[in-house]
Amino acid sequence: MHLLDYQRYGRQMILDGFGLPGQVKLKQSSIVVVGAGGLGCPALQYLAAAGVGIIGIVDDDLVELSNLQRQILHSESSIGIHKAESAASSLGRINSSIQVNVITSRLTPQNALEILGGYDIILDCTDNAPTRYLLSDIAVILKKPLVSGAAQKYEGQLAIYNLGPDGPCYRCLFPKPPAPENAGTCEETGILGVVTGIIGNLQALETIKLVTGLHSADRKPSMTLFSALGSPPFRYIKLRSRKADCFACGRKDFSLDMIAETDYVQVCGGPRPNWIERGLVDGVAGYRATVKDLKNVLDSGQEIHLLDVRPSTEFGICRLPSSQNVPLAELVAKPDVYLPKAAATPMYIICRLGNDSQIAAEALRSIRPDGRIQDIIGGLKAWSNTIDPNFPIY
Repeated sequence: MHLLDYQRYGRQMILDGFGLPGQVKLKQSSIVVVGAGGLGCPALQYLAAAGVGIIGIVDDDLVELSNLQRQILHSESSIGIHKAESAASSLGRINSSIQVNVITSRLTPQNALEILGGYDIILDCTDNAPTRYLLSDIAVILKKPLVSGAAQKYEGQLAIYNLGPDGPCYRCLFPKPPAPENAGTCEETGILGVVTGIIGNLQALETIKLVTGLHSADRKPSMTLFSALGSPPFRYIKLRSRKADCFACGRKDFSLDMIAETDYVQVCGGPRPNWIERGLVDGVAGYRATVKDLKNVLDSGQEIHLLDVRPSTEFGICRLPSSQNVPLAELVAKPDVYLPKAAATPMYIICRLGNDSQIAAEALRSIRPDGRIQDIIGGLKAWSNTIDPNFPIY
């Protein structure tokens, strides 16, 4: 090791069980992190600081303003450039002595072996089911551990898949992927930024333990569950051993050709819904109104009934002055309660993007089929884009 490395890494080298051999192992290791977002950024930061010799960063996304609340390797000056490049630049400032490989291509069944094959350990820091299943399958083929993290809202989880001869793969635990409509994103469900930091740091920790030999060889497979609002915040559950009938790790004939021939997006139920596009569909004639239509009605002073069916927390962020908040679940449970007394009173329903409002309007029409009930195409996002650019988009 270089003389200055003894100063740089001395605080961890003096730890019992770590020492000089542990640092040399880190320097000789190669780790690939798939996803340079909320989970990947903290994991990358600590892997680089710890002295991992070669780090690969795989991400084809670009940095956006909404990422900066949790993706700590990126900055305002990074907006619009590839996350992998932005993260690599930050790692270079943290530790210029390590090698960072940047891959801005999307990971696919066809290129996964080429991209991931040369690394010792794979970190799954992604946020979509197709890539999770692909990473699990390729880890089985490569016989390498997969350190997997996930985070949403106030909660997160961590597990090491394909660890040792009996460790389960991701498919062992989740043989059937969730429907795309039920696999919410941070944009849809929300995420407390520090939660991704906690899980990403734990991914880095487990990786360092694997590399240096601090990970107990006889440790049973387990999953760490974290809840920022829980008391205590951490729970641990034992995982089953590898399933004998697992589609991937339970088959001796599982091969790269099988991976290359698999359409992981279709296996997971198809593409993730584009809720913005869905909210902009015109729908049945007379059932939907544009934001310009709503603006004209509001300006006319005509008596209307305007319901906002977003959750109350979102309603508290921003709202149209004349709107009344009735969360969708409450409205669908008792739609008759929220109909105007006068059947002739026009009723308009609005939400964030124009999807929940359609569900609400349909529920109200089931009670009053001849009522003047319309929901707003594109929701409040369309209002901001078309009517009032000062209306917040979140």
